[in-house]
Amino acid sequence: MCEAMNDYFEIGKIVNTVGVSGELKIFPTTDDVKRFGLLETVSIILNDGLIEKPVTNVRFHRNLVMLRLGGVDDVDSANALRGGVIVVERADALPLAENEYYLKDLLGVAVSTEDGEKLGFLRDVIFTGANDVYVIGGDDGKDLLIPAISDCILSVNVGDKQMVVRLLEGLRP
Repeated sequence: MCEAMNDYFEIGKIVNTVGVSGELKIFPTTDDVKRFGLLETVSIILNDGLIEKPVTNVRFHRNLVMLRLGGVDDVDSANALRGGVIVVERADALPLAENEYYLKDLLGVAVSTEDGEKLGFLRDVIFTGANDVYVIGGDDGKDLLIPAISDCILSVNVGDKQMVVRLLEGLRP
């Protein structure tokens, strides 16, 4: 993806078409699927380019979103968008509550203990349902799993890309 697209957040992927009238089937990758109902236009990354289309209809079906876009009114024009990624600009992202962070901002953050021991960098987040688990990639090639709970995560500074953690008993391999 080009550098100019770094301030976009992915909210869904176009996985298929529905019927022959150009409706798109979207797999949401956002925590709040209802945000699709707020969109007047969508930005779609397709083949490293960015296109914008007006939203004409949104409906929800099970865990998917069905979108109708202006100018996409047949199966061929809809198929041309398959595989595209729906994004929003950072300025249009949903606001966060205290101690919430965008995944994009957490990845690559340097992680150290409260005693100053460098553990590595946050390379992934596992969504468990109960609480997230941060995957810290260490210099030794081994991963350290830290639950994203207040007992373990002492501070996060996304601007400085730093996280300070407390390793509870049993977390260190």
